[in-house]
Amino acid sequence: MIVIAHLSDTHIDSEPRSVERAEAVMRYLEDLPYDLDAVLVTGDITDHGLPAEYERARRLFASRHPVMFCPGNHDRRAAFRTHLLAEASATRPVNQAQTPVNQVHRSADVVIAMCDSSVPGKDEGFLADETLAWLEDVLDRTSDETPVLIGFHHPPARLHIPFIDGIRQFGAERLAALADRHRNISAFLCGHAHTGAATVFAGRPLLVAPGVVSTTRLPWEQRAHPQDHVHLGHAPALAFHILDDAGQPTTHFRQIPV
Repeated sequence: MIVIAHLSDTHIDSEPRSVERAEAVMRYLEDLPYDLDAVLVTGDITDHGLPAEYERARRLFASRHPVMFCPGNHDRRAAFRTHLLAEASATRPVNQAQTPVNQVHRSADVVIAMCDSSVPGKDEGFLADETLAWLEDVLDRTSDETPVLIGFHHPPARLHIPFIDGIRQFGAERLAALADRHRNISAFLCGHAHTGAATVFAGRPLLVAPGVVSTTRLPWEQRAHPQDHVHLGHAPALAFHILDDAGQPTTHFRQIPV
């Protein structure tokens, strides 16, 4: 059995609130009497993409569990690489600083591909041709019997939250066509919505992590105020994804007291 923790949208900034909420989540994971296969953080790691925010996030996410990240629309690729992933900028060609940040984790039981759906300067998402080619290569190199989880920030399907749907991942038909060629994809994982959700995309589960820094009010929960879609009072939350021996996913959601 594979057990993965999935959190998203920590929006670390200079204020104590975001740090305290992320600390509470990581403290909970560190105190588990079980070694997780991975902890996935699907974007908007920081609020402004500043080097100091990434340095703070890197310390916060230090863990005994393997931790993987992908960027969100609030992240900035160059600082993300240098200050969160600790890639050596001196050895990286200048023209690679703004290329998509894609990472893969392989084990005997699962492959996790974390894709960069961010578009510099925009809030909506899109998987660049370079990212889709990288993902196809990851899948081609993976046994048909090995389950694959694909993570990114922006959901590629409508969640029926107008604000989020307007800045979702566009061009998703290209990802769906890729999925049709690789039947061992067990699920797609994302964030961005600041609310736990589950739907279907390309015939697979699309599992959305709750927000750590805040929660989105659903349309039928909102009042007239234009900013009423953001709820700051709910506890931070995360998802646990379990893959059984057949690669079948099951998801549980947990709220974490601060």
